[in-house]
Amino acid sequence: MSPNEWLAIGMIAAFFVLLLIGIPVAISIAVTAFIFGYIGFGPMLFNLLPSRIYGVVTNYTFMAIPLFVFMGVMLEKSKLAEELIDVIGHLFGGLSGGMGVAIIFVGVLLGAATGIVGATIVTLGLLTLPTLLRRGYPKTLATGMICASGTLGQIIPPSLVLILLAEILGESVGTMFAAAMVPGLALAGIYIIAILVVAQLYPGMMPPIPAEERAQLSKKQLLIKVVTVVGPPVGLVFAVLGSIIGGIAAPTEAAAMGALGALLFVACSGRLTLTLLTDVAKATLVISAMVFFILISAQVFGLAFRGLGGEHLVARMFDWVPGGELGALLFMLLLMFVLGFFLEWIEISYIALPLFLPFFVQMGVDMVWLGILVGLVLQTSFLTPPFGWSLFFLKGVAPKEVSTLDIYKGALPFIALQFLAVALVFLFPSIATWLPDAIGW
Repeated sequence: MSPNEWLAIGMIAAFFVLLLIGIPVAISIAVTAFIFGYIGFGPMLFNLLPSRIYGVVTNYTFMAIPLFVFMGVMLEKSKLAEELIDVIGHLFGGLSGGMGVAIIFVGVLLGAATGIVGATIVTLGLLTLPTLLRRGYPKTLATGMICASGTLGQIIPPSLVLILLAEILGESVGTMFAAAMVPGLALAGIYIIAILVVAQLYPGMMPPIPAEERAQLSKKQLLIKVVTVVGPPVGLVFAVLGSIIGGIAAPTEAAAMGALGALLFVACSGRLTLTLLTDVAKATLVISAMVFFILISAQVFGLAFRGLGGEHLVARMFDWVPGGELGALLFMLLLMFVLGFFLEWIEISYIALPLFLPFFVQMGVDMVWLGILVGLVLQTSFLTPPFGWSLFFLKGVAPKEVSTLDIYKGALPFIALQFLAVALVFLFPSIATWLPDAIGW
């Protein structure tokens, strides 16, 4: 290997070292890239950097990020989740395992409406975990359902993961949203089927809600609540996604309408206050700034890595992997899964994926199919111990009798179910590609 290729390897190693000692992600990315790039080429390597950064901050599609974040934070802070849990809990409460099914349904709706994993898990943990434990649900099963439900927003559009993957892969956001619809809903369906099967095999493990408790709401009252509580967020999500997938509006335009719709929805519910609006604006600013800081830092890393010959190094590495194209793809997905034990999805997306992407482009791999496979694997990073963020979020609000080990054990079966979803999309690519093909994208 050339001296510069050794520097490329050293840059990646240094990046991981800085992360492990607690340096923020964006700073770790930029610092290692500047230092190793300067050692290899001097300042001339970074002459292209201003134009790369300008391309990020002027990218029209990226305007959708703060708008979707605003939409999600507004719906989250309006206490939408609490009402959804109450209504959907009554709808499915008569089933064995009905509360578990309700939690997955709420995860789907909140994932599509807000996409904020931490908020969804914290809300579900506070409102449902004590009730599940009181009704006899095992601690591991209850915590696993909540963590898995909260991560569905990472694959069900609109999702920041899909927006950034679309940019990395060179695909349109609408195409990625369309491709993720069926796999995302299929994953939720796998969760629900697994819960119902376990409930049938072990009826005492997940008892239904007592009839007297469900009788507190008449059928007419329940129907009214379904229309007034579930209807508006579902309508908003369908309007946003439908306009993008149907080609009526660009993702940025649809995101703007979603943000406005969320604002009007909260205003009509009588919950819009100056304090709420200020909190939402601050949260949107912080989340968006974090994402863009990492995006800009990733440009420095990508420029330095390619300048040091990292692409050729990766291409030669794939020559050692047996199985050709499919073997290389399995190797990359496995590597991303392992990285998910230690890194967040955005770091894996902007560091690991671009290293391997030129090889798959050269091999003619369908980028949409590849993107959905990567998105499903990235979703597991929220559930894998020891650093899965979903586990941390739930532990922060769980009752004292629920240990960290309980939460870790609870996540493992749902990680296995996620692998089942990955395997289905891997073996049957049309699960991800048929909807974009059907609408001509």
